Amino acid sequence: MVRDNSLSSRILDVFIYFIMLFVFVITLYPVLHVLASSFSGRIANEAGLVTFFPRDFTIEAYVMLWRARTVPLAFVNSIRYTVVGVSIQMLVTTMFAYALSRRNLPLRKFYTFFAIFTMYFSGGMVPSFMLVRNLGLMDTMWALVLPPAMGITNMIIMRTFFMNLPAELEESAKLDGANDLTIFVRIVLPLSKAVLYTIGLFYTVGHWNSWFSAMIYLRNPDMFPLQLILRQLVVLAGDVRDAAYTGEFVDLAFMGTINVIAIRFAVVIVAIVPMLVIYPLVQRHFIKGVMIGSLKG
Repeated sequence: MVRDNSLSSRILDVFIYFIMLFVFVITLYPVLHVLASSFSGRIANEAGLVTFFPRDFTIEAYVMLWRARTVPLAFVNSIRYTVVGVSIQMLVTTMFAYALSRRNLPLRKFYTFFAIFTMYFSGGMVPSFMLVRNLGLMDTMWALVLPPAMGITNMIIMRTFFMNLPAELEESAKLDGANDLTIFVRIVLPLSKAVLYTIGLFYTVGHWNSWFSAMIYLRNPDMFPLQLILRQLVVLAGDVRDAAYTGEFVDLAFMGTINVIAIRFAVVIVAIVPMLVIYPLVQRHFIKGVMIGSLKG
């Protein structure tokens, strides 16, 4: 590869680096500000003195979150819903995508059309609510993990990936006596780690950030996920004492002056840390899986 060392090329490189640095700063600043505010004192937060670094450093907000049962319980609920939901989605999506990737599947075009049709037409929120209620899933974990059991877009990406695997692998496996299930489990899945990580990341982020389904289908506060608690605390509550769905904060609010802003931002940090940890671990698989699964074929 020949590198262009001309003056115009260097100026262009500097300009591109400056733009990338600017985008990086404006992207990182909100996260740093929230983190700093969660460790800052009440007076500094209310006066708007916090920028990148904490003022009047304190861990009061995190201690209060730990003492109140609401947020730890919601955090555990979110992990439970995410693990179960993603497991179901990956199982259903991989099996359906593999079936549709087989060109000799009977009625393959009909199944494909039936799946794609649901991308454009759905029953809507009211029929979905009535279905969940009539199935007896209200106020249970299954109301959150079964309705979104498969994303059609993700299934198409995975199907495209499977279709681009060498057909000779399947043919040689069948000559050795392997059936379709054996080929799927022992050959296709091990060769599809990139797309599996990619779709798994999509589903994980979707479940972790979901709050609307919980707001509709759950009535027991002990079953609320973290994102619903965060919404009630940050969006709806003008004061901690007004947060209807953060019960144990109500008692804590009367113990004295409370650092409301720090508590809100502490919950935000608790909510985003898992995704910040997971994404770097699957980043290289994420990029490869999206490119192969969406551009080939």
